[in-house]
This record gives sequence, structure tokens and C-alpha cells, in this order.
Amino acid sequence: MQYANRVPELFGSMVFGDRVMRERLPREVYRALRRTIDNGKSLDKSIADVVANAMKDWATEKGATHFTHWFQPMTGITAEKHDSFISPDGNGGILMDFSGKELIKGEPDASSFPSGGLRATFEARGYTAWDPSSYAFIKENTLCIPTVFCSYTGVSLDKKAPLLRSMEEINRQALRILRLFGDTETTHVSTTVGLEQEYFLIDRAQYRKREDLILCGRTLFGAKPPKGQEMDDHYFGSIKPRVAAYMAELDEELWRLGVYAKTEHNEVAPAQHELAPVFTTTNLACDHNQITMALMKRVAERHGLACLLHEKPFAGVNGGGKHNNWSLSTNTGVNLLEPGDSPRQNARFLLFLAAVIQAVDDYQDLLRASVASAGNDHRLGANEAPPAIVSMFLGDELTAVLEAIEKETPYSPRDAEIIKVGVHILPRFPQDSTDRNRTSPFAFTGNKFEFRMPGSALSAAGPNTVLNTIIAESLSQFADRLEGVADLNSALDGLIREVLKRHKRILFNGNNYAKEWVQEAEGRGLSNLKDTVEALSALIAPKNIDLFIRHRIFTEEELRSRYEILMETYSKTLHIEALTMVDMVNKQILPAVIRYTDSIVQAALHKQVLSGSLSTETETALAERLSSLSGCLYRRKNRLESALVHLPDSDDPQVLASYYKDEVLPLMQAVRESADELETITAREEWPYPCCSDLLFCGISG
Repeated sequence: MQYANRVPELFGSMVFGDRVMRERLPREVYRALRRTIDNGKSLDKSIADVVANAMKDWATEKGATHFTHWFQPMTGITAEKHDSFISPDGNGGILMDFSGKELIKGEPDASSFPSGGLRATFEARGYTAWDPSSYAFIKENTLCIPTVFCSYTGVSLDKKAPLLRSMEEINRQALRILRLFGDTETTHVSTTVGLEQEYFLIDRAQYRKREDLILCGRTLFGAKPPKGQEMDDHYFGSIKPRVAAYMAELDEELWRLGVYAKTEHNEVAPAQHELAPVFTTTNLACDHNQITMALMKRVAERHGLACLLHEKPFAGVNGGGKHNNWSLSTNTGVNLLEPGDSPRQNARFLLFLAAVIQAVDDYQDLLRASVASAGNDHRLGANEAPPAIVSMFLGDELTAVLEAIEKETPYSPRDAEIIKVGVHILPRFPQDSTDRNRTSPFAFTGNKFEFRMPGSALSAAGPNTVLNTIIAESLSQFADRLEGVADLNSALDGLIREVLKRHKRILFNGNNYAKEWVQEAEGRGLSNLKDTVEALSALIAPKNIDLFIRHRIFTEEELRSRYEILMETYSKTLHIEALTMVDMVNKQILPAVIRYTDSIVQAALHKQVLSGSLSTETETALAERLSSLSGCLYRRKNRLESALVHLPDSDDPQVLASYYKDEVLPLMQAVRESADELETITAREEWPYPCCSDLLFCGISG
């Protein structure tokens, strides 16, 4: 009870947030900084020193000795360079100092970060610039200042800058729509996100015995255990004490950093869990998710555990996703994806809903590309996650309303009337008014959309940049059409009906896992980009380049660089995995199986020496099978090695990525099949590393 009473005091205690700023900054300085945060205005340099000094005093009182510009390069994780607060005082001593210039701008070496050709290796200079909309925080005695990261010429080299641009663009277009409805009070529209993060926990001692887990984050080998998730006994089950202790410490660490950690539970697969936070603005939600993933790993170490964030760490059981719950809200507290109590509010809701429907249909390829990775390819379409086909679930009730509007036919649960947009009050749609469709990639859940395709290791900035941009495009088109019309209600009615007719192919409330859906989706003309190499081509499709340029999210140069980086990352991932497989076969699996085979042969010989009448049929058959499978594994491993040596001579990243997908990946699968079969007939004590049963079911029960 005493600890529970401390939680409000604990929350945000290591964050230089609004409460701290109000207490420590002069009133006018606080107001100026608040205007910068709320309205995206540039920070007046004259107050930067005041803010920096207050931030330094607060941080040093909390034990911080260093500061860093915390940024998100195109590696998908975070980066930081630490500098101490010390400065010489001229008398052989030091001062603890932090200037406004150091707060606003940093200069880390950019030479070793991926740039996709945006800068040459010898052009090492890169700049970080403070993002005041995401509060500074203290992590391990270091003041972390969230920043964007750009090149010497101002080109974006990170995930955050495009996300901020997309948030500002959807704000601009949404305000145009709100003005049509006579809303002059709203001054800002924010996208809000809640990110459900799935992860696996295994015993760290066992983790350290697996080279594949250490180097690749997933098991490259492993026969399916006798038991998986068939009994559904792990989902929402009682949390084991060791895991509960881990979750408790993780919550405390996250609360200190202002992360709204809310819900935690066991997930479907054994050893799998989930953490879900409260919704917050998209930029902050993405920053918080990066903090969460880093802390999940760090806290796990303290508990003798290893946290796995790979999308598919184990074959045969569910992989890990990051469900992206997205919505749109005004600074006056209105959720624009929630029906209201008046015809005007419902007309507004229907227009924003139509914008999402149009955006998802027009740019389904971009949404698929935004979640593409080598790891996520193992998960999408595996009857545990949405397929690679993008579609939308709206629920039966809302779908029926939209069909009635489209066809101008009567709809009402009480009386038969034709619904006119802007005239009628629609039926209320309570959250989850129908059974939630867990198979849908993009599901409406009452006042938000749940985008279920992102993988657990993914930076959430990418998918949200795409979501914001494509919906801003729809809103822009709607505003262009509606601004200046004489009869808004009539124009709304026609526009929404037109959107529903043109884009209803994207709406699907059925089972996305069914084979029949693949055929139906093809008949509807929906794209089915089955793997990363296919999906990433969408990034440089002319219509998508034009989209991002028009809305000032990316230049063509920036977009092509990201395409190259993602393609190269795919190839590098498979290359590392393939080399790891070869290494494990050569140094662990084959030597272990040869030793075991020899022991079987020796046992047979020992029988014959003792008595020629004893049968050696079992030993002979087992030894022959072990030898045959070992030979098959050896040959398959050699073919894989050869494929890694004879790579295509091309500067085109798609050529190399296609080679890994079409040539290397099938060879990797063949090597795994032989090794996993050998595991099933090799004595447990002879196998060179913990098997999947050990990892999934042992070691964390205490």
C-alpha cells in the first residue's frame, strides 16, 4: 500500500516535464517555451541559456554528470554521445556548465550511420537539433535530450524528423476540414498512438549458450517441442513470480521516465508477454516505445533473463508484434474518430472516417512497406498475424451504416430512414461494438484504428509517418473539394458516398487467415506484397515519391536513401543469419552428432565383443540414420557457404536483396530442416545447445 501511494510521486520524477519547467523557469521563459512546444514555433535563442541552466541544475540534483543528444538514426534504434557538464574554472578546478547552444545543437560523428548515399563516408559531420515537444529525461546519470539528426547539408538522417513533419502536415490539413464545420476554437490537431509491445523472456544462462540468439535475436535451429501453444494455457495465465518481479521493476523504471505503462499480461506463445501504455501524442509515443524496448532488455539482465524483441524468435509458436493504435484528437479534447451527439459532429466523424478509408486503399502498398523487414516476413501471413494483404475491419454495425449511405437505402435499428450526412444522428458505436477481428491488419475499435502489422522490433516512427501522411493527403483532397461550396451538407453527402463506392474494396470483416480471402482480395484488386523485397519497391513508386514531396515529408533523395538502407538491412540480416548457421553447423552441430554417432557405433561393437548373439540392429539403424542426416546437413551447409561466396556483382540493392530471398533463404531453410531432424534423434545431453523446450518452458518458473 505504501508503494502504491508513492507511484504518483514516482511518475515522471526523472523527466524535465511541464511541472518541473513551471517550478524552475521564470514565468515568461516558461510561457515562451510552452508556445514552442504547443505550436511548433522556433525557440527564442535569448531564452535558451535560461532553459539550459535550469535543466542542468535539475539534472545534477538528480545525480546526472553527463548530457547527450538522444536521437534515432536510420538503424531503427537510438544513439547517443555523452559529454560531461564540467568546464574549467580557470583556477585548476571545474564548473558544472551547460549552455543554450549545447542544448539546441549537437555535432555527433555521422560517418558510420547508414545514410543510403546521402553523404560520403569522409563527410562525417552530422547535426542533432533539440525537439522540445519530447521532454528531456535522465537515464543512468545522463541527461538525455531528444533530438532530430541531419546531415551537414540539412538532409534528414533519422526517423524523428519525418515523423514530426507528418504530424505537422496532418494538423494543417485537419484544421482545414474543421474550419469547414465552423470550428474556430481548435488550434491544433494531434495524432495519438498507443503501442502494445510484445516480447519474449527466457533464462539468460540458456540464452548465452545459443550463438543464434546472441547474434541474430532468433533461433535459427530448433526442432518443434512436443508442446507449444496448443493448450492455450499461457494466454492471460497467471504470471510466474520471476516474470512478475521483472514486470514490477520495468514498470517502476518506465514510470520514472514518464512512460504510461498500463497493462501487462502473458501472451499466446509460451514465454511471451505484452506491455501496453496509455495513449499519448505520436511523437512522444514513439520515443517512449524506444525507451521501453531498451529498458526491457536492460531490466531483464538484472533478473537473469534475456528479453527477445525479434518478430519470430521461435518457429512453431506465435511471433511478436507491435500493435499501433492510432487516432486523431483536437487540443480541445475532441476525438475526431468518435461519433458525436449531433448531426454536425457525425458528419465530421464520417468525413474523417472516409479520409482513412480512402488513404488505406490508395496507399495500401506504402502501409505494407512501412512494416517490411526480414524478421516480420516470418510473421505476416502465418495465421498468427495479419496477412501481407492490407484491408480494413469496421465491424458489422458501422459497415451497415456506410452501405446504407453509399446505396441511399434505409438504415436504422428503430425505423427505416435514408441517412443524410449532416442531417441525421447516427447510431452510437461503443468501443468494440462488435467482436474484435484479431485477423485484420487495420481494425476500427470504436474511436481509433489498430494497425496490427508492425513487428515487435520495429521503430514505430516509420508506420506512423506513413499513416499521418496518407491521411493528410485524403484530408487535403477533401478540403480542396469542399472549401467554398454553397451547400456543405449536400457536398458532404456526395463526397462520402463517392469515397465509399470507390474504396469499399478495402473493407473486409471476415477471416483474414482464410485461403479464400487471398483469392477474393486478388479479385478485388488489392495488393499482396508477400515479402520485404516486393514491399519496399513501393517506397520509390512515382505516386508515392510525389505524395511525400508534395507534403514536404521527404525529398526524393531522402526517400531513395531509406529504400536503399532498408534493402541493404534485409540483405545484411540474412547474410549474418546464414553465416551464423554455417558457424553453428561447423563448430557445434556436426561435431556433436559425430561424437554421438561414434558412441552408438562403439556401443554396438561392445555388444559384439561381449556376445556375438546380442542384436545390434537398433544401434546400426540409428548410426546409419545419424550418418545419413549428417552427410545431408554437411552438403546443404556447403551449398549455403557457396551461395554466400558467389554473390551477384551489382550496385543495385534490390538485386542483392532478391538474391538473398530467392537463393540464400531456401538454402538456409534446407540446412535447418536437416539440423532439426538430427536434434530429434540425438541424445539430449549430447546436443550442443539448449533446445526450444528448454528455452520456452524451463528456467523462469522460480
